[in-house]
Amino acid sequence: MGEVLARIKIMPEGAEINLEELKKKIEEGMPQGAKLQRVSEEPVAFGLKALVADVIVDDAEGGTDKIEDFISSLDGVSSIQIVSLTRLL
Repeated sequence: MGEVLARIKIMPEGAEINLEELKKKIEEGMPQGAKLQRVSEEPVAFGLKALVADVIVDDAEGGTDKIEDFISSLDGVSSIQIVSLTRLL
């Protein structure tokens, strides 16, 4: 079975959310089998920034479900979106 790189855009509830704390929660709580490659900030509008996380997961049905559920459950997260999935060789 192969692996895929999932790029996930994480929208905070507002500009007042501490993105450094949110990054730390994501890094520390990543589900088993998922490998966090990086987390970066991306400007959205009017001072609001989103986090963009690159995560490697198994190429299986529902491979990102655990990650989506975990990140969505964190305090301060408004929504998440899978921006891209790329198969790794």
